[in-house]
Amino acid sequence: MSWVEALILGIIQGLTEFLPVSSSGHLEIGSVLLDAQSSDNLLFAVVVHLATALATIAVFRKDIVVLLKDIFKFQWNESTQFAAKILLSMIPVFVVAIFFKDQIEALFVGNLALVGSMLLITGALLLYAHYKKDGTGSVGFLSAMVIGVAQAVAVLPGISRSGSTIATALILGVEKSKAARFSFLMVLIPILGASFLEMLDFSENPSAHSINAASLLVGFLAAFISGFVACKWMIAIVKKGKLTYFAIYCFIVGAIAIIAS
Repeated sequence: MSWVEALILGIIQGLTEFLPVSSSGHLEIGSVLLDAQSSDNLLFAVVVHLATALATIAVFRKDIVVLLKDIFKFQWNESTQFAAKILLSMIPVFVVAIFFKDQIEALFVGNLALVGSMLLITGALLLYAHYKKDGTGSVGFLSAMVIGVAQAVAVLPGISRSGSTIATALILGVEKSKAARFSFLMVLIPILGASFLEMLDFSENPSAHSINAASLLVGFLAAFISGFVACKWMIAIVKKGKLTYFAIYCFIVGAIAIIAS
């Protein structure tokens, strides 16, 4: 993978991580179009996901600081309850990562038919969530687990993580801004953990990977900058409830991917 391809794919990741159109699906489509398929696609995906996780931290830095301060008071307050819900939501994705890692890696091979089919499912979920009555509630412990299951399913390329988790929260009656906030913060620990393990493997045995460090760095920076912008944009979009446009986009791109396959 050249640095130009890494730049393009990094921008795609940054924009699509927060927009509900599946970043992993677009990375797969972009890799096929650029003929950048390799055994290191998952490594690159992990690196650019790390960049967007750091972009999330940058956007929600004030919220995170408040959460950490309240957590270290060691009291059962609103912040510690929120943190507990975040931890609960991570259980399904950790189960999938531990027991189905090889099966997940096997999906990142440029299978456009799979990506297209999953994009159609993402579009249908967004459309259904749009026509649900606006909720006024907060994320509870049960809903946190259900949203966590949605995040675990989103490891499939073409299922949008932000789209599936936000849509699930809205369907469960969570207020829009709270749904977006929980969706973006719940992914931080799983992504940071996966990124650390993948980068540790890369640093210990770089010769086993065909992708060079320069391309990884370019992709990382591109994903961070575009992700920072997209995250702020998506928060505003969710508040306005304009998910139908993304549903239509997923239907169009999904259909094209299936036909192209």
